[in-house]
Amino acid sequence: MSETIFDSKTVEQALDTMVRALRSNEVYMIGIQQGGARVADTLQQRLESSGCHVERGNLDISFYRDDLDTIGPNPEVRPSHLPFDVSGKNIWLVDDVLYTGRTIRAALGEIFDYGRPASIHLAVLVDRGGRELPIAADCTGLFCEAGVNDSVKLVTNGDWHIEQHEVVA
Repeated sequence: MSETIFDSKTVEQALDTMVRALRSNEVYMIGIQQGGARVADTLQQRLESSGCHVERGNLDISFYRDDLDTIGPNPEVRPSHLPFDVSGKNIWLVDDVLYTGRTIRAALGEIFDYGRPASIHLAVLVDRGGRELPIAADCTGLFCEAGVNDSVKLVTNGDWHIEQHEVVA
């Protein structure tokens, strides 16, 4: 059973807060497929409408995951697309929900395969707690406490909202 924990208005306000934190003359942003790419698309549109220049890319970290053997026989893999040289750049890595930190660890590994950035900052729409690795976001839109048997998801069917539901094994 799903429960909306953040409604569309709350998510929109969180995105506006994130834009204020990311705003600069030039932003290099990489979204993690799929949810992080959606958040990055929205951040890019809002940043550009406020006069910022944004260079944008997407990563599919499927083959960089440490649990690839547990996610099923046919994982949906999308191509990574980084149309700019990451070397020497200050990168914003964007994801929708931060949980254990393993997705971010995988994304960092892939980014370094493309070059050596000056820095990588992490922006997440929702931090749900429960870290297994020493990874923290530099910019967070929303915080929630979710149990280990709960799933927290960004839903974008017309409007944006965040749902939480119990995962039944």
